[in-house]
Amino acid sequence: MTLIRARHPLVAAFAAVALIANPCLPVVEAVGQGAQTQAAKPSQAPPPPAPAPESAPSTPPASAQDSSSKRHRTLPAFLILGTVFNEKAYAFPSVQVRIRRKGEKKFLYDLTTNSRGEFAVRVPDGIEYEVVVRQKKYKEQTQNVVANMADVQKRLTFKLESIAPSKAGESK
Repeated sequence: MTLIRARHPLVAAFAAVALIANPCLPVVEAVGQGAQTQAAKPSQAPPPPAPAPESAPSTPPASAQDSSSKRHRTLPAFLILGTVFNEKAYAFPSVQVRIRRKGEKKFLYDLTTNSRGEFAVRVPDGIEYEVVVRQKKYKEQTQNVVANMADVQKRLTFKLESIAPSKAGESK
C-alpha cells in the first residue's frame, strides 16, 4: 500500500482517487519543495473477465421494444407554416392560429404565433385544411391548404387588417 502525503488536501484527495481508479498509476508525493514520483505496486492482479453466456438472446425483450416504440412516434408528413403581419407590415406576435379540416366545425390545432409572427404545425397528408387567423380588433382571415405528398410543406402569409377605420391624416 502506498502512503499519500501532501501539504494541500486537494492534492491528497486527487491522488487518492487516481490510486483507487487505477492502482498501476504513479503517485505524486508532494512534500516539501520538490515532487517525487513513485510507482504504486498493485496488491493483486485484477480478476479475468467472466465469459459471456452463449445462449444470450440477440433481441431485447418485447416489453423493452414496446416502450421504445412509444417514445419514437412518427410525425405527420405535411408541414403548414406561415407568418402573420400587421397592417404596417411588421411581424405580429401572439396571434391565434387555428386549423381544421375543410367543412368541419371543430378545430384540430390551436396555436399562437411566436415573437417573430411565425407558426408551424405538422398535419397528416391527403386532407384539405382551413387555416384561420384571429386577433382582437383585426379582421379574421382564412386560407385553404391541400396537404398532398406532391408538396412536403405549404408556406402561408397573412397581413391582418384593422377593423377600426384609420384616422384622417394618418398614412397607411
